[in-house]
Amino acid sequence: MYVLLYLLLCATVAYMGRNRKLGFWGYLFASMLFTPLIGVVLLLASDKKAVAAN
Repeated sequence: MYVLLYLLLCATVAYMGRNRKLGFWGYLFASMLFTPLIGVVLLLASDKKAVAAN
């Protein structure tokens, strides 16, 4: 049960970071490797993706 909760928290952090520099997969792996709390800190410290000019 704890593993499922941990993975759900990691996925939530990754979803929040989908429009950031590392993207969904980067934040998912960072949250899984460290902790979801560290993932949130990374998320808050990162910049948003640059919007491509047409």
